[in-house]
Amino acid sequence: MRQAFSAAASGTALDRIEPAGRSLAVALWLWAIAGLVFAMIVVGGATRLTDSGLSITEWQPLLGAIPPWSQADWLIAFEKYKQIPEYSLVNAGMTLDAFKAIYWWEWAHRFLGRVIGLAVALPLIAFWMAGRLRPGLAPKVLGVLALGGMQGVIGWYMVSSGLSERVDVSQYRLALHLTTAFIIFGSLVWLARDESAHFSPVSGEAASRAVSTSASVIVALVLMQVVLGAFVAGLKAGLVYNTWPDMNGAFVPADYWTTTPAFLSLFESHAAVQFNHRITAYLLGGVALVHVLAIVRRPLDHRIRWSAFALLGAVAIQMVIGIATLLAQVPIALGLLHQGGGALVLAVAVWHVHAIVKAGVVARR
Repeated sequence: MRQAFSAAASGTALDRIEPAGRSLAVALWLWAIAGLVFAMIVVGGATRLTDSGLSITEWQPLLGAIPPWSQADWLIAFEKYKQIPEYSLVNAGMTLDAFKAIYWWEWAHRFLGRVIGLAVALPLIAFWMAGRLRPGLAPKVLGVLALGGMQGVIGWYMVSSGLSERVDVSQYRLALHLTTAFIIFGSLVWLARDESAHFSPVSGEAASRAVSTSASVIVALVLMQVVLGAFVAGLKAGLVYNTWPDMNGAFVPADYWTTTPAFLSLFESHAAVQFNHRITAYLLGGVALVHVLAIVRRPLDHRIRWSAFALLGAVAIQMVIGIATLLAQVPIALGLLHQGGGALVLAVAVWHVHAIVKAGVVARR
């Protein structure tokens, strides 16, 4: 990141503008931001799995960057935590040291969000003023920055749902928060790839409309899985039905429908949200397999072919991790691996769609 920033100001070889108007420094900056957002997703998972998300009961966008320093500061923060239901109903008798452990996770999550904001805004200004951004790139990055700012608001909206009447956050708000994070991450991967891609003449056929459409469907299914996974996480539904491939001896659990009205079971039944997450995983794996089979039967551009195989592999590995996480009743390490794996599947899916789109553009020239 420091290299990219200094290059924007000094005009070194790293900052050269490629024939298509692309800058290596800008590409490295965008990849670095995508990496930070990936880290944010993983740290957010750790915050959830360690039940740390409600440890900071106030939202202070500026002053909140300063953690408690003195013993008196820690006692004040701890007293505020004691006022919410999670403490009295779940963590009554918690020691100050135990509180500090969960506080630091939540503080790190929020602090990383602030770091990402600065890491986007400051280099953006430098590259923009130096004239190093291709036409149209600045508004796109500004859009991502604005969405990141909104994500901070969504994060507090999520946390606030667990401060008065609940001992955890709303699964609906968690789904909104996590999905927004994945959309930001996917957008950055696309922009970074667009800035760093240098397409030579297409080595085979460009993808057909059907192949292009199915690749986009895979991206949509990955995002749907993120939403469904957030409901599983929000309800802690991964702690029940810890068998596979059945759900305690049945394919469809008997208590799928448990609410009135019935449709709310899709979002509030432990059995339903876990079943939906499983079924969508099978659907995603099947679509990815059919997609690859359609590609290998045609002499398509090699970038399309290898990215399709990478996508199928990523989906398969993520399914294995998901099954292992379920059978082990969601240990923190596997839970984080599963959440981070989901982000990597999205990155590969976006990369694959980008390869299809760019190969088509080059082929039409």
